[in-house]
Order: sequence, then C-alpha cells, then structure tokens
Amino acid sequence: MKAFVFPGQGAQFVGMGKDLYDNNAQAHEMFEKANEILGFRITDVMFAGTEEELKQTKVTQPAIFLHSVILAKTLGEEFNPDMVAGHSLGEFSALVAAGALSFEQGLKLVATRAMAMQKACEITPSTMAAVLALPNEKVEEICASIDDIVAPANYNCPGQVVISGTVSGVDAACPKMLEAGAKRALKLKVGGAFHSPLMQPAHDELAKAINEAEFHTPICPVYQNVDALPHTDPEEIKTNLIAQLTAPVKWTQIIQNMVANGLTEVVELGPGAVLQGLVKKIAPNVATSGKQ
Repeated sequence: MKAFVFPGQGAQFVGMGKDLYDNNAQAHEMFEKANEILGFRITDVMFAGTEEELKQTKVTQPAIFLHSVILAKTLGEEFNPDMVAGHSLGEFSALVAAGALSFEQGLKLVATRAMAMQKACEITPSTMAAVLALPNEKVEEICASIDDIVAPANYNCPGQVVISGTVSGVDAACPKMLEAGAKRALKLKVGGAFHSPLMQPAHDELAKAINEAEFHTPICPVYQNVDALPHTDPEEIKTNLIAQLTAPVKWTQIIQNMVANGLTEVVELGPGAVLQGLVKKIAPNVATSGKQ
C-alpha cells in the first residue's frame, strides 16, 4: 500500500516550485490564484526572495503548502494514495490533496494559522529543542518535572523528540535530558513554541476559521497528527485539526500505524526530503521516494 506524505515548516528553500510554475499550465494558474487569495505575490518570495524573507512564518507555511498541494494536483492519475499524512503544517496539504478541503479554503486556513502562530510567538518568549537518543517516556517524565511550561512537541522518529515551551522551561529541561543520557539536547532556531500550550491563543483563532470551513470525506484515510489514527469523517477531521496546534505531532506513531495497516511505499510531495529520512528510521523496510 502506498502513502503520500507532506512536509512541515523547515523544509523550505529559495526557488521551490519554480519549475512547476514555469513548465505546467495548471500549476502556473494555481500559483497565480494563490497570489490573489493571499493579497501579495508569494511566488516572488518563493522563487527569488532571500532566505530571511522565506523564513517568516506568514510566508513559510503558505509556501510549503502551495508547493506540496500543487505538486499533488498536477500528478493526475499518478496521485493514487491508499493513505495520506502530513507533518504539522503538512496535515493541511494532505487534507487538500485528498479532497477533504478545497484548495482555496486550505490556503486561507494555512494563512490564518501562520498569522495566528506568529502572534502567539510574540506574546511569550518561547523556543524548541531537539532531544536525541533518549526514550520517549524519559523525555515526557523530565518535561513533567519542570515547573515552567515545556512539553514534547514532535515525536519525529525513535530517538528524536522535539520539546517545546518557554525559553526558561526549555533551558531548564535540556541539561536534565543530557544528565539522563541524551546524546544531544539542541535548541532550534524557531520563532516560538509550536505544538505546546503556548499556542493556545493561535488555537482559539484557528478553531473559529476551521469551524467555518467546509470539509468533505477524503478519497482515502488521513492519518492525523494528534492521535496517529486514520480518519475519513469530516467532523472528526475538524476536531483533530483544531487540537493539532497545542498537541504533539505523533509522526513516529503515524508511520508505525500505517505499517501495521499494510504500508509498503511512501512518496513525499513538497520541498526537501526530511520525511523520507524519518520514515527510513521508523520503518526501514518501507520504500521511500519524493517529488519536488
């Protein structure tokens, strides 16, 4: 069985999507439609902007979403998933690619999400850190022992968990992770504490937009971040999507559950190859490839 998967923030690079725009009429039209919806020419930043411009959350998230979704839409009959999933932001790409949301509504939700997250990041100084070679349970235990806000945010693959919280919370947790035997506890260059309780203001803003959007039954099960389980019911999908911002991304568990349900091949759509690398670590026997 084949899964198509969609990357999240951090996979972006200058020039992403330009070949598609230049060589595919449908892609060109969709990119121009996106410029219109967003109210600025995101294609200029994607194709010829600076890395700094592209790194802004309000640009990064729609840019990665557009690259992934337009790729899926231009594949035609080649896009034939038995299941789909996306990492964090990538879940929105997966939902649009699988027909649970229209392109326009998906892009508007992603733009709302990006702006809401940017605002939430400005309220409290916050950050994230990657913890390597420590069991999930130990990471959870240490986070729970810290008086400040710090929590697991991404279960990326066995031995790689990202934690998220206030700067002081993450600073207190990192030395404890190393003491417990972690190979590394490395702070990341991010704008804030994604997938932590500090995203609550963004969660509330996005919940309103998601509740107003029209969701449909997807063409195949969508494995969602919050519970790592397959969903096709539009109301369940909505509920899980709303919960996603303040809950951890269970990527390891998603791939493990897909394998248990017959997964043999993964195709990553969008910039970079981060998810292919994670899949190889979670399920070495699964074939991986990607399209950019």
